[in-house]
Amino acid sequence: MHVERILATKGKDVISVKMGDTIGRAAEILNQNRIGAILVRDDSGYVEGILSERDIVCGMADMGAECLSTPVADLMTRDVVFCLPEDNIDTIMAIMTERRIRHLPVMRDGELMGIISIGDVVKYRIEEIQSEADAMRQYIATG
Repeated sequence: MHVERILATKGKDVISVKMGDTIGRAAEILNQNRIGAILVRDDSGYVEGILSERDIVCGMADMGAECLSTPVADLMTRDVVFCLPEDNIDTIMAIMTERRIRHLPVMRDGELMGIISIGDVVKYRIEEIQSEADAMRQYIATG
């Protein structure tokens, strides 16, 4: 299974903020959309960074309530790890585990195709395993 299959099911919509938006505003957007990370993009759509719940928690631990009025640019991760639509799930799982990240933007030729989360990957891996088990049961039953 490949990343493009996940995107085909979950959709390619990506919610984003700008570097000048506050952490408080980003937290509201994360909460409203029930997501764990948000891309930071400029007006042309270029990905400048990613802000995760973990980034916000670390900011709160360091700054307290003042963190909420801090610009996203101050806490976002600038070195964004991307994947390709044709990457397979095993590769994605290895990247997420090795880099300790839970969200990967999907890019092709500089164009943002979507974003996947560890939850998306686990869901589709479980479905794949279930499908293989069902096929094996069917084979044994008709064998």
